[in-house]
Amino acid sequence: MMKYRVENGWLEGARRVPSPHCNERPQDAEIDLLVIHSISLPPGQYGGPYIDDFFQGHLDTSDHPYFEEIGGLQVSAHLLIDREGGVTQYVPFDRRAWHAGQSEFCGRCNCNDFSIGIELEGIDTDTYTEAQYRALAAVTAALMDAYPGIGTETITGHSDIAPGRKLDPGPGFDWQHYHRRIEQERQA
Repeated sequence: MMKYRVENGWLEGARRVPSPHCNERPQDAEIDLLVIHSISLPPGQYGGPYIDDFFQGHLDTSDHPYFEEIGGLQVSAHLLIDREGGVTQYVPFDRRAWHAGQSEFCGRCNCNDFSIGIELEGIDTDTYTEAQYRALAAVTAALMDAYPGIGTETITGHSDIAPGRKLDPGPGFDWQHYHRRIEQERQA
């Protein structure tokens, strides 16, 4: 498994596809939350260029009826982990990606200010691949090294910071397996 390292806000070894959908974090914001999401475009279909296009703001809405609903949204995440475990970075970690929306974690609102958002290619009613868990654990270990405020107690799902509004990563995400993999990664 690849060992990742954060250098100047970028994950070394990740494919880079810069998104304009980001801005500066508040000056006093400490990065101390990791939010796990899921995405597939069109919903339930994997592969293809659509997630990159969406996060870059040039999704062709004529390619699928669902895209007409989301075509004008300005959304991004810091990272995407595809079904094969490939990692793409859209926003440097020192900038605020627009992934959480209206959100709250432990009484703190606007989670985008202090979090890193990772999208897993998938849907909230499906399971995730072992390659995704391996990559996610390796990435998480690198992020924990770079941002000591992130610990296992400050890793959460989008559904937990936006209850009633979001369901991802969903019941198919195995949190215990993910936490075991993080420990293995950090001990390696």
